[in-house]
Amino acid sequence: MADATNVFKGVDLRCEANNSEHHTSVISKNELIVRRGQPFTLSLTLTKPFNQDQHPLVISAKTGRRPSEEQGTASLFGIPDAERSPKAKAVWKAELHKDSTPQKGNLMLTITPPADCPIGEYILKVKHMNEEMSLAKVVVLFNPWCPDDSVYMKDAAEIHEYVMNEHGSIYKGSINYIMSAIWDYGQFEDDMVPICLRILDLNSEHKKNPSADVSARSDPTYVGRVVSAMVNSSDDDSGVLFGCWDGEYRGGVNPSYWSGSYAILRRWYNSGSNPVMYGQCWVFAGVMCSVMRLLGIPTRVVTNFNSAHDTDGNMLIDKYHYENKPSVSYDMIWNFHVWVESWMKRPDLSKEGRFDGWQVLDATPQEKSKGMFRCGPASVKAILEKQTDLKYDMSFVYAEVNADCVDWLIRPGLPTLKLSTDSQTVGQHISTKAVGFDMRVDITDTYKRDKVALRNAITRDYCRDGRNVTTLANAEMEEIGEMEEVKHTIETEEVIGGTEDEGTEEAGEEKEIEDDTECRGMAVNTAVRVAAGTIPPSPPVTMQFLEVTPPISGKDVQLRLLLRSRVVRNLSVHISVQARRYNGSSSVVIQREEKERTLNLGKALSIPIRIPFSTYFEHMRLYDSMEVLVMAMDKENPDDVYLAHNNVVLLDPSISVKVTSRTKVGRRAAGELVFVNPINIPLTECKLTLSGGGLFKEEVDIKLPDLQPKTRIRAKFPFVPYKAGMRILVATFHCSSLKIMKSSCHVIVEP
Repeated sequence: MADATNVFKGVDLRCEANNSEHHTSVISKNELIVRRGQPFTLSLTLTKPFNQDQHPLVISAKTGRRPSEEQGTASLFGIPDAERSPKAKAVWKAELHKDSTPQKGNLMLTITPPADCPIGEYILKVKHMNEEMSLAKVVVLFNPWCPDDSVYMKDAAEIHEYVMNEHGSIYKGSINYIMSAIWDYGQFEDDMVPICLRILDLNSEHKKNPSADVSARSDPTYVGRVVSAMVNSSDDDSGVLFGCWDGEYRGGVNPSYWSGSYAILRRWYNSGSNPVMYGQCWVFAGVMCSVMRLLGIPTRVVTNFNSAHDTDGNMLIDKYHYENKPSVSYDMIWNFHVWVESWMKRPDLSKEGRFDGWQVLDATPQEKSKGMFRCGPASVKAILEKQTDLKYDMSFVYAEVNADCVDWLIRPGLPTLKLSTDSQTVGQHISTKAVGFDMRVDITDTYKRDKVALRNAITRDYCRDGRNVTTLANAEMEEIGEMEEVKHTIETEEVIGGTEDEGTEEAGEEKEIEDDTECRGMAVNTAVRVAAGTIPPSPPVTMQFLEVTPPISGKDVQLRLLLRSRVVRNLSVHISVQARRYNGSSSVVIQREEKERTLNLGKALSIPIRIPFSTYFEHMRLYDSMEVLVMAMDKENPDDVYLAHNNVVLLDPSISVKVTSRTKVGRRAAGELVFVNPINIPLTECKLTLSGGGLFKEEVDIKLPDLQPKTRIRAKFPFVPYKAGMRILVATFHCSSLKIMKSSCHVIVEP
């Protein structure tokens, strides 16, 4: 060491072996990174024989600016064990390994940080015969493999998924159109340890009382709450990400641009902790998941479809409808909202472990908690048991999955009419990635016992669409020579006969059909709303949406509305299509029509709804979904009003990326993206962004030429993998006229 004296000859930290045993070799092989509650070994060589009875070896471990034994941020220990404060917390220990030869001055020390010590960077010093030297700088993380750690998890496969897995899927869309987005967590990339430790050091509690803050890092509950606040930058606290939901991303990038956490965290770190612009809920959750996994806390990303944002705490989401203008709601129903769950014990809620396990943590800045934008940890078990008075932010999270929706009709000159109270819509298809498989798992029953699916609603799960799993068989792969230069090449060609996903089925004409006739198409949503009084068991009017063709961006959207009645009804049917943001924050009317129709007994009326691409094109560049809202009014009984709505999320046109060569660490490889312009106008300002942990150190942007209608582009690109194993290549296509599109493929990289 730099300050070695005559007593101390040298030290070997055995970083590679220790890190391997502590599951941290994926982070570093040259810096000592260990997990609490688990021993590590180092070799200390003295210039003289060691006799512990005559001259003990005293070791100190300290973290933070004002370390103290009473706060667990300093520990004195050694061989034999050292004297310490009777109030000392989080005591380290050291033992002589059996392979030591004290008479020769060769000491192999086994050192164990306690399972309840604060995480962070420690300075270890050793003192012997009145001489002292620095022994090691060591980073200590949470340990889900240790039964005494408060983040202990029994199942090894779950630990691998929720701590060690660097890739995952985040679910987006709506309850009718569930889609997966690849996310590269990148928690073991370069500088992730100093990045995450800086996040902890910049939090507001550390600025107020650094000693107490560092001491509290022994508790994953506290750490999770700190990270929840620091991932967003809404409190002027040097947080990582600014949020933006207005569609105007000046000075930053569209949140859909991001495909992983590392690019965001690295940009924040390298800029001197200036917030990155911009994020939305899935980005906040992805970044938080990366930080928590690096720190050693098992964490998964969770999506709640039809998620309530209850601003006033009354557990109600009121929505006000008008005949001739967009609906208004001061509380909101998000198409989806994404948070994380982290695994930990909660002795602060129950000494018996009643509320241990998964805890909701949300970094998206929605509402303040104790003066800051943060949320949780809120016990999932407590949510299930409706224990809304427990900390932290239980009532808010409970409302996100359980609030009631109330629809009102505002009528000029007439009393406001209550259309319905709906206790089923909120909190549907709560989803996360399966352990060990790239599949969606529905975990709604962990949040609510009375889970009820929406009546006759069928969910289309698009999670596998556009996903290419590339299995690399050497016989089928071109191997690129070590010195061969691979350049970007771009080819375009006109596609004869249109694109392969171009549909031909039309919504057709309006018609009356027998009520028991089988309806073809997909029932994407059935919404029944009854105007006055108690909702009867079988309502007099029902409305159902049928999907004629999948709603692909660039194509006309084709739906059918099916109306039924038990009695003859003369109806005024108002159909409006509104462009909406996924968090329900604003809307604009795309098209509107009104029809006067009679429902006959025993007959179902089928009304086609066609939304031309030319009509929605400009709006859907800025918005996330189209809400088709139907209001049917009984002309003889004005207080009988029926409401139905369907949320349409446009699917991306077909786009594919694949690897076309053998992939090996340090060797050039090649990939290819193929895309056909599906619309009848040229695509301008085209750009391809490539990313993927282990494949690209940072994002690669490739400028593409304008793409004429019905023209295919084939972009070939080189890359040099730097990590072995299963990796994911993500290609992001940007242009002026369509929303950001992504495609991905799995890549097996040889060592």
